[in-house]
Amino acid sequence: MLANVQNIKIGIVAVSRDCFPKSLSERRRKAVVAACKKAGIDIFESSVILENELDAVAALDEVKAAGVNALCVYLGNFGPEGPETMLAAKFGGPVMFAAAAEETQNDLIDGRGDAYCGMLNASYNLGLRGVRAYIPEYPVGTAEEIADMIGEFTVVAKVLLALKKLKIFSFGPRPYDFLACNAPIKGLFDLGVELQENSELDLYESFLKHEDDPRIPEVIADMEAELTERGNRYPGVLPRLAQYELTLLDWAERNLGASEHFAFANKCWPAFQTMFKFVPCYVNSRLAARGIPVACETDIYGALSEFILYQATGIAPTLLDLNNTVPRDKYDQYKDVIGDYKPTDLFMGFHCGNTSNCHLKDGKMAYQLIMKRSLEPDSEPNISRGTLEGDLQPAPVTLFRLQCNADTSLSAYIAEGEVLDVPSSSFGAIGVIAVPEMARFYRHVLIEKRFPHHAGVGFAHVGRVLFEVLKMLGISDIGYNRPAGVLYPTENPFKN
Repeated sequence: MLANVQNIKIGIVAVSRDCFPKSLSERRRKAVVAACKKAGIDIFESSVILENELDAVAALDEVKAAGVNALCVYLGNFGPEGPETMLAAKFGGPVMFAAAAEETQNDLIDGRGDAYCGMLNASYNLGLRGVRAYIPEYPVGTAEEIADMIGEFTVVAKVLLALKKLKIFSFGPRPYDFLACNAPIKGLFDLGVELQENSELDLYESFLKHEDDPRIPEVIADMEAELTERGNRYPGVLPRLAQYELTLLDWAERNLGASEHFAFANKCWPAFQTMFKFVPCYVNSRLAARGIPVACETDIYGALSEFILYQATGIAPTLLDLNNTVPRDKYDQYKDVIGDYKPTDLFMGFHCGNTSNCHLKDGKMAYQLIMKRSLEPDSEPNISRGTLEGDLQPAPVTLFRLQCNADTSLSAYIAEGEVLDVPSSSFGAIGVIAVPEMARFYRHVLIEKRFPHHAGVGFAHVGRVLFEVLKMLGISDIGYNRPAGVLYPTENPFKN
């Protein structure tokens, strides 16, 4: 089966200004490598101490031969800003810069490296060369602190490299009734992401060809094991769902081309139900559990956002509507669980049934109620079967979306919060989500910046990593939920 996780091999090259002791950089580099290994970070240690341009060439050859795809340039002392930034420019992958702190007051003559100063010149020269390198918030530290910075950089690098190897498959035109899901595709190409847009007829033809696929019984058995007898309330639809799952996976394998990673953005209503005779939500949930996002309603940038979240968290993401408010009587009833959150800090995140079972309290096969109202209002559910429903498990979450605007510029938002242990009393894959100062974020980011209703949801707090990823991608328009007292640019300061 196709893998969808980006592998990272981090390398470190120490640099030295030729008027400083080379041994100082070498000793400090070895300490960083030891700290990395203690922290469980597998790192390739270059034997080159970079002092000049030829050293840059030698270091580049060495790390490339070792399969390094993300690089830390480490200023063990002041460092030669020309050659070290040349290395960054020629490396061709994510590069971070970090510098050594001085170790002891007892060795501030021969043992003083001045990397604090050298970091400034490195930054200046990176700008001259037009290199966008990752520089931690405070990039100077002890060996253990540098190891922590490298650990965070590996996640940033993982996302950046994965995007360059991503292809999104879409099926069907983006729905007219959901114009918010329509966005210029140029932003994908600006990021290095490939897109293959296909017709619903292409998908349907491929689905029909899988009707007698000998692998279907095996997939059905896996579905039965996941749902258990209690959750498998509509077993009759499983053969068609299994057929559809194999159709999508085979399509990706045949069409991946030069890419290594993939996601889907598929039209899922209304003709889908009448032709395929089910709703695809459960299959979407299963693929997401394997790190393969399948965005609903042909939401290409929703799929992109989910994929980024998956690379950042290593946990199955989901796509939820920022859907409805929490009734005041529910807020009052569960105030002991809700705690200090205000009513306007809460909302319900919902989708028909696309969230992976691992995130649901009691996932069950169900039918899409909204579709049933329209397509089979007076009969038992048939073509509306295929959702996975349940309340979301309590968990930390990060709401994230990267979107292309009408002028083809890219913007994004990030907000950390949590799923509360409050019953939804509703249908679908749904949960009560709390985000500090959500009301202001809703008005001055989501509405003000014209973001659509779909939010990528990652089940961990990764705002810090995502913010660094967006900076590395050159995206400056990044919205976040500002704390109380920190006004948005358009927020009226003259409040009652």
